[in-house]
Amino acid sequence: MAKFGLLGRNIDYSFSRTYFSKKFEREDLPHIYLNFDIKTIELFPKVLQKNQSLKGLNVTIPYKQAILPYLNALHIEAEKIGAVNTVKISSDKRLTGYNTDYFGFQKALESYLPLRQKTALILGTGGASKAVAYALEKLGFTYKFVSRKQGTNRLTYAEIDRSTIENHSLVVNCTPLGTFPNVSECPAIPYQFLTKEHLLFDLIYNPAETEFLKRGKQHGAKCSNGLKMLELQAEKAWEIWNS
Repeated sequence: MAKFGLLGRNIDYSFSRTYFSKKFEREDLPHIYLNFDIKTIELFPKVLQKNQSLKGLNVTIPYKQAILPYLNALHIEAEKIGAVNTVKISSDKRLTGYNTDYFGFQKALESYLPLRQKTALILGTGGASKAVAYALEKLGFTYKFVSRKQGTNRLTYAEIDRSTIENHSLVVNCTPLGTFPNVSECPAIPYQFLTKEHLLFDLIYNPAETEFLKRGKQHGAKCSNGLKMLELQAEKAWEIWNS
């Protein structure tokens, strides 16, 4: 029996444990999947120490970047992105970091293409936003990050106006705003300028329709939540663990 799990903080809501537990049951696999909910990344070595039969991990907020110093190697795409959401643990206990977020996002997005313009706003600047940016580059998009703080190739929410929305056909929410139970929250963008030419993509999957997506739908925008992306990245992680 092999053991797999999710590393993160405040992850009771986790998609991964439910998804893989059901997968193991459906495919009659003698494996288990656990949540490793730790308050700080410094506790990660203890998780490894106590779980010697671990073969692989998914990694979520807030450790997709913080885990990097604890790994022995990075797959080339994880290195380019600068964030890891999948860890393969070899028989000699070497830890290799991968990123399957970009793969899941890219495949989920492709079913909505083409858009009027290959231009995107990425809301948030955490580990997930880096994977989204990498996927968009591969698809030939230009993009700008949106953050509360000023920075290079970055807008603040206060700087987004009608022209910004009109010139960016895709808006991707990589922030946790709107996640259950805080379902009334959403990123502070001028939704009134959205049209049927826009696609709103939310990485959140719980609730299935966030406030961000509801507001987009009110103005005719196409909308997608993060469920398909999560399923795709999970299957890619499974492929990596078994390669």
